[in-house]
Amino acid sequence: MGEATWALPSAHPLTWDRGVGGARRPPGGSKSCVRSLWSRPSHTGGLISELKLAMPWGHIAAKAWGSHKSPPVLCLHGWLDNANSFDRLIPLLPKDFYYVAMDFGGHGLSSHYSPGFPYDHQNFVSEVRRVAAALKWNRFSLLGHSFGGTVGGMFSCIFPEMVDKLVLLESSPFILETNELENMLTYKRKAIEHMLQVEASKKPSQVVSPEEMLQGFLKNNSHVGEECGKLLLQRGTTQVATGLFLNRDRRITRPEYYFNFISRELFVHSIRKLQARVLFIKATQGFYDLRRENDANTELVLFVTSSLRSTLKERFQYVQVPGNHYVHMNQPQHMAGIISSFLQSKERIPAHL
Repeated sequence: MGEATWALPSAHPLTWDRGVGGARRPPGGSKSCVRSLWSRPSHTGGLISELKLAMPWGHIAAKAWGSHKSPPVLCLHGWLDNANSFDRLIPLLPKDFYYVAMDFGGHGLSSHYSPGFPYDHQNFVSEVRRVAAALKWNRFSLLGHSFGGTVGGMFSCIFPEMVDKLVLLESSPFILETNELENMLTYKRKAIEHMLQVEASKKPSQVVSPEEMLQGFLKNNSHVGEECGKLLLQRGTTQVATGLFLNRDRRITRPEYYFNFISRELFVHSIRKLQARVLFIKATQGFYDLRRENDANTELVLFVTSSLRSTLKERFQYVQVPGNHYVHMNQPQHMAGIISSFLQSKERIPAHL
């Protein structure tokens, strides 16, 4: 491949300045909890709006499709991804919902956490609650990919009365401690040491050419196709005169450093709290296929799905689709119909007393 010719879209807010911890933010600032920065028609139909939601440490950035008067669906991206993760899927879903895809703190266009404030699984869950409060949502559905599904799953168990439907794309409601007991303290140590190292460093973000950025991204994300890689980098980078640099907070590294691992016993106990209907979508060449040499992981998926099925009964649906871990971006048509039918189903489960 020769010199890169792709560019950021015209609507990409290149004028956002640096916020707390190095995140970009729009010029001006706002005292309201929610600010709509701009709206534009989508080439696939509908209206896309860019939102800025005020948070104690800065803001959460989000993009929205549809009318805010429609039933809300909050979309949660995977680890080190951003809200553009859903750009190819949402246009294929029913138009009578209000889809909001947020950037987790330290990702995409959202503010970085303040220095000294660590990233943690539970903090990401609290972001979902803060976003719901900012948008004045009392009940909504969640659609999460990978880590986003795990955040959504934990939220759905902690705040069961708030979640109508939960869609897990290549994900699980929790991360089980299987095969990780000996590593958990090491993960915590490395997370703390890395955070202190980055906070003490004065080294600026590395600036590289668009082509170098893209190739590096694809090398580290083997399941992402080139077009989808470009899409994620459109929101995940800032363009300067000499090239691009990544927006994400450098304190965020390997996901296992920040996960809350739980036992199987606690998993079964926790999912009993679920009031939502759950759709679990697994790709045939997805996340666990990367680790086929370890049969325990296959057993792990069976445990998760069988536990959900036995607990939720008719409220649980499990579907396999062809594709890899990023099938929702690479071949969104493989799952769009399934998700559409699930969201449009009228059965509602009454809240538990």
